[in-house]
Amino acid sequence: MTSRNPALRSQVIHIYKELLYLGRAYPLGYEYFRQRLHKAFISNARLTSEEEIERGIERAGFVKKGMFYFRCYISHIYIFHTHPT
Repeated sequence: MTSRNPALRSQVIHIYKELLYLGRAYPLGYEYFRQRLHKAFISNARLTSEEEIERGIERAGFVKKGMFYFRCYISHIYIFHTHPT
């Protein structure tokens, strides 16, 4: 990513780190998730216009939201099965 806007670069790095953190609970394993995430970000490294980069950040935000809800769901299932009523 060779953007003239350092704020966009900072956002990309931040969301990458957040997704890595959320990927710890991925069912196929963290290493599988990390490799796929890296591949997805590398495939978008060629983006140069700010609009394209912002769309990529929005897509990553959508994935982040899905991972967050998935993690909440897994936590709920774990609590439900370990603490029966």
